[in-house]
Amino acid sequence: MRVTTKYAPRPSPVSRSLFTSGLFQWSKIQQKKGINDQRRGQVYARAFRVSIHGGSADPEKNVALLNAVKKARADGVPKANIESALQKAAGGKDGAGQLATYEVLAHGSVGLIIECLTDNGNRTLHQMREVLNEHSARFATVRFMFRHRGRVRVVLSEQDVASGGVDRLFDKVLPAGAEDFDQAPGVSEDVEVEIMCVPNALGKITDAIAKSGLSQGLLSSELIYAPAEEAVMDEDLSSRVKDLVFDLEENEGTLRVWTTLDP
Repeated sequence: MRVTTKYAPRPSPVSRSLFTSGLFQWSKIQQKKGINDQRRGQVYARAFRVSIHGGSADPEKNVALLNAVKKARADGVPKANIESALQKAAGGKDGAGQLATYEVLAHGSVGLIIECLTDNGNRTLHQMREVLNEHSARFATVRFMFRHRGRVRVVLSEQDVASGGVDRLFDKVLPAGAEDFDQAPGVSEDVEVEIMCVPNALGKITDAIAKSGLSQGLLSSELIYAPAEEAVMDEDLSSRVKDLVFDLEENEGTLRVWTTLDP
């Protein structure tokens, strides 16, 4: 009696290769998504720390923090990540953290000012120096390359702009100490207005805007370091400085990094 043995067909090398490649590509996509989600979470966590450092840890009592939370939600950051970042930022406010400011010269011509919130100045200084060494940068006196200024950013509706709201807003903030005034397109047909002032006038201008009833939303009210002179843009230099800023911002204690290449 003849016995016939049947074998299951073996998958062709091509089909197996395609299947394995598909899994690999999916793995890469998931990994990249995870990195992007983590990076977005770090960006917004830093925004929360900046907002809380200048005010309340309660979004309902801190307009800048509330706007940061809204932006995080609109950008698809998971609710759990937002809540975790808020708790961590609030914990930093309640702790013994102190503001540390570092001045840096990068690539021989670019000035940077780094603001950190730290509970261990020596550790943070060491961490900053490690990053700078990797990018051929060093601590140096560069504050003369910046102007310390107050900046308020608000949104005006299309209707307010059409009825002369920008001029009326300027009339309100000018007596409070506003120096420069600029506007740019916002979301939809709204207009974003930026007001610059000396540091000690920031509170007065913010109050004047709140009482004017003209602003549809306060985007930010903060002290900044703006370049004293407009930089000559160099694509290669700009790319290298962006890499440096990226690595500096990876440190969870970093609040903000200002450079002389900022617009």
